[in-house]
Amino acid sequence: MAKLKWGMIGGGEGSQIGPAHRLGAQADGLFEFAAAALDHRPEQGRAFAQELGVSADRAYGDWREMLQAETARPDRVDLVTIATPNSTHFEITKAFLEAGFNVLCEKPMTMTVEEGEEIVRVAEASGRICAVNYCYSAYPMIRLARAMVREGEIGKVRLVVTNFSHGHHGDATDADNPRVRWRYDPAMAGVSGQFADCGIHALHMASFVCDDHVKSLSADFASTIPSRELEDDAMVNFRMAGGTVGRLWTSSVAIGRQHGFDIQIFGETGGLRWMSEQPNQLIYTPVGGRTQIIEKGEGGIHEEAQRLSRVAVAHPEGFPLAVANIYCDLADAIRGETRDGLPGAEDGVRSMAAVHAAVESAKGEGAWTDARPPMFR
Repeated sequence: MAKLKWGMIGGGEGSQIGPAHRLGAQADGLFEFAAAALDHRPEQGRAFAQELGVSADRAYGDWREMLQAETARPDRVDLVTIATPNSTHFEITKAFLEAGFNVLCEKPMTMTVEEGEEIVRVAEASGRICAVNYCYSAYPMIRLARAMVREGEIGKVRLVVTNFSHGHHGDATDADNPRVRWRYDPAMAGVSGQFADCGIHALHMASFVCDDHVKSLSADFASTIPSRELEDDAMVNFRMAGGTVGRLWTSSVAIGRQHGFDIQIFGETGGLRWMSEQPNQLIYTPVGGRTQIIEKGEGGIHEEAQRLSRVAVAHPEGFPLAVANIYCDLADAIRGETRDGLPGAEDGVRSMAAVHAAVESAKGEGAWTDARPPMFR
């Protein structure tokens, strides 16, 4: 089977997320890295793309040059990944979708709900795929948790508790570090800091595993380092359309926590727990029974988890391979085999609606607020 052609915008030299995409896209031999516009500095971007093996004629200076040239090519790329600063996601995603390209956009998909709804409409009109990189949902044991919930193995879900809390921005003396400062600057990050950066991963995970959508929420935001305009800690209570109660904590000042992303799902007949720092295990407790540890790669687990497990039981699989699983699902989808777990534009706009609802709620001292995009109310 011929490789699909892949292009990348952003994620250049020194980028945090760029290497994960390049590893993930090429891990299974499904995509060829064919085109790139990697840096806002044209010459540096062209040079780095060629270092990575992109031919000189497809190493572009910016995304507009890439869009124009790739649109005219008979061998245009099959998928474009957008890993640029948040404020540029909407414009670039919309332009490539309208030109007939499939897109994988880093989160957040847009800065506003209105932009998110526009992307949903453009994707539908173009007939192209618009995926959003909620890659944690592609860990094999998260796919297993979703399958167990869907198949009723823990009964109706009553409660979901999730958090994404780390301490890497907890040093006030580091507040002016450019890699940190932009996350709390409304001009660059938008209306929310930590919740929009990490909290929406936890919120999407709750929706994904519970197979449900957040309907309303109540939020409390705090900027614990006074120089920050946006929050670095947030607590969000939420209710899902199916009645599930949700609790979410997200923080960047929790010194001592490293990655700190986990989720617990409590149903009528059992409970599940997954932790990103031990991603190969799903902890399952049936009501009245003993706690069990289900290992990635062991026999007899759900096909969806087996499909995305690459190495034998007891061997770790980490973040880049979770990203690779997103690319596996994208390759299948581009070839016409739809994958149910692939996060799309609807997930992107629901996340942005929840961010804006949380900001409104926090300003209103925790008032319960509708978290749904207007188009889905």
